[in-house]
Amino acid sequence: MVLDPTVGEQILSAADTRRWLAEQLQRLECLPSDLAAQGSEQQQVEWLLDTACALELEPGLTVQWFAVRLEP
Repeated sequence: MVLDPTVGEQILSAADTRRWLAEQLQRLECLPSDLAAQGSEQQQVEWLLDTACALELEPGLTVQWFAVRLEP
């Protein structure tokens, strides 16, 4: 599940969430140093999925993502 204040709540597949995160990274003017150190965009996306659940795109605009289980 992704929460984007400009779009609202969306339930995405794992692959779609990765694409969504890559799009969010492209919106950043400057990557935080810990994120930039990860290398490629794909590595940055995987690092975010493994270590975080929110990314501030600009002051006052933060996107979030969470894993949810839809089946028991």
